Amino acid sequence: MSDVPAAYRASKGSVLDVDKEFYNTLTEANAERKLVVTHIVPLRDGLAWKVPAGHVFRVKVTDGPQVGDFNMWNLHNPRERMWASRTRQLQRAHVSTYDRLWSTLPYLRPMATIIDDTLADYGVDHEGGRVHDLLGTRCDPYVNRLLTGEDFDFHCHSNLVRAVEPYGLTEFDVHDVLNIFQCTGLNDNDQYFMKACPAKKGDYLEFFAEIDLLCAMSCCPGGDLSVDLWGENAQDPLQTCNPLGVEVYQVNPDLLKNWKSPEYAPYKGKHGRQNPDIDWAEVKNRSCC
Repeated sequence: MSDVPAAYRASKGSVLDVDKEFYNTLTEANAERKLVVTHIVPLRDGLAWKVPAGHVFRVKVTDGPQVGDFNMWNLHNPRERMWASRTRQLQRAHVSTYDRLWSTLPYLRPMATIIDDTLADYGVDHEGGRVHDLLGTRCDPYVNRLLTGEDFDFHCHSNLVRAVEPYGLTEFDVHDVLNIFQCTGLNDNDQYFMKACPAKKGDYLEFFAEIDLLCAMSCCPGGDLSVDLWGENAQDPLQTCNPLGVEVYQVNPDLLKNWKSPEYAPYKGKHGRQNPDIDWAEVKNRSCC
């Protein structure tokens, strides 16, 4: 492990300086909450659901270990959607409690904040694996065709495509995912690896919706990823597949009296178009001599 400091660091009072005390008040152990809706995402299928701003939603293991590929959009503007790579930079490559999921440019604001995680203590295992993965992305039929020469219509990408179609979205709206409950890392050759999911029945990851959200999730056809999907030892992992549950909670409004949805990133510039003739080499020379 490297002890090189993170590139993106929080300053006091910035959006990276999370109010942990506030988010702690919203958890099941501390908050008065009302369950308003439950969903089941069937195995090898996808589902989309809405979450109003100021509500809590939980993704939970209902039967046995299972990976969930998760997408998220602004309910009122799908151009604003979860940005996995910026979240990876601003937070970390495997997220947990108090990490925030960020939206795309030009909006760049927290869409949801993780407030509870039963796997928060998993840490780093002996092979370098960590859970709740932002390193990789969803499985898809295109890469599967390249690797196997076969078509399969129930990869996570396809499951998400079907899930969001009733909301007027298309394949082009599906984006890089948060792999909930997925255990991954980089090997000694800096190559991405996946391990068997360590989640057990009853485990969950819980989020606070910072804005009105449309969420979607696929129950990965790889199940708990204990079986190789590609390569010499590949086989059908159907027996390792399970559904996942989703619960949406309304919290006591008194807890939210000092909270408000994050605003868009306040950048007001015009990407340099107001100063098209600037000579950066000349500016550099003046500033250093």
